[in-house]
Amino acid sequence: MRFYVNVDHVATVREARRTDEPDPVRAAMLVELAGADGITVHLREDRRHVSERDVRLLMETVRTGVNLELAAATDVLDIACDLRPMQATLVPERREEVTTEGGLALGEQGIRTATGEAVERLSSAGIRTSLFVDPDEKTLEISADLGVTAVELHTGEYANAADRKEKDAQMARLRAATQTAIDLGLAVHAGHGLTYENVTPVAAIPLIEELNIGHSIVSRAVLVGMERAVREMGVLIREARSGVLAS
Repeated sequence: MRFYVNVDHVATVREARRTDEPDPVRAAMLVELAGADGITVHLREDRRHVSERDVRLLMETVRTGVNLELAAATDVLDIACDLRPMQATLVPERREEVTTEGGLALGEQGIRTATGEAVERLSSAGIRTSLFVDPDEKTLEISADLGVTAVELHTGEYANAADRKEKDAQMARLRAATQTAIDLGLAVHAGHGLTYENVTPVAAIPLIEELNIGHSIVSRAVLVGMERAVREMGVLIREARSGVLAS
C-alpha cells in the first residue's frame, strides 16, 4: 500500500500569519525522509493555503511523486497540464467549506460534464487521473465511464461515525465500494478524516492500494516533529497490511 502525506495544513499554519513559515515544501522533504511514498497537495481556486509557488517548487524537489488535488472548473487545470504531476485527483470545491466535505456529485450533469472534460485534458497531458468520490455504486460506475485510472474513496463518513454500529456500517460500505471499483477496472485509493486512531481498519482493506492522510499527521507533527509523525503513521499502515497478508 502506498502512503501519501498531504501537506496542505502546513500551509494553513503559514497563512494564519501571512508569513513564510512553516514552508510546505520543506515539510515535504521531511515527509519523504520519513519514508512516505509521495506528497499530496491541493491547490484551491481561492489559494487559501497552498500557493502556485508551493506546487511549482514541489514539482522540482519531490523525489517520490506529487498527487495534485484540484477542482475541474478552475485555472488550476491549466497549471496541472503545464506541470504534469505524477497524478491529479479531481475533487469538489466550495469557497465556504473549511475542508473538502464529500465526494464529487457526479450524478449532476454539469459536474459530470466538467469532470469528464478535465479528465480528458489531464489524460491527454500524460497525467494519471483519479476522482475523489463517495463509496457509492452509481458514482463508481460513472467514474469508470469517464475513463479515469483510479478513484479515491471518501472516508469521512467512516471517520465521523458516532458509534460502533455506524462505524461498522461505513466500513462495510467502504469494503463493498472497493470491490465494485476493482470490478469496474479502477484502482482504489482512500482518504479524508483518517487518524492514528481509525486508520487501521481502512488500511486493512486488501484491495486499497493508496492512502492519503494530512491533517492528523500535521497535527501530531506540531507536538513530535514531522518525521516522527510520518513514521508513526507508516508503522500503523504497515502493521495493518501485514495482518492482511498473514490472514
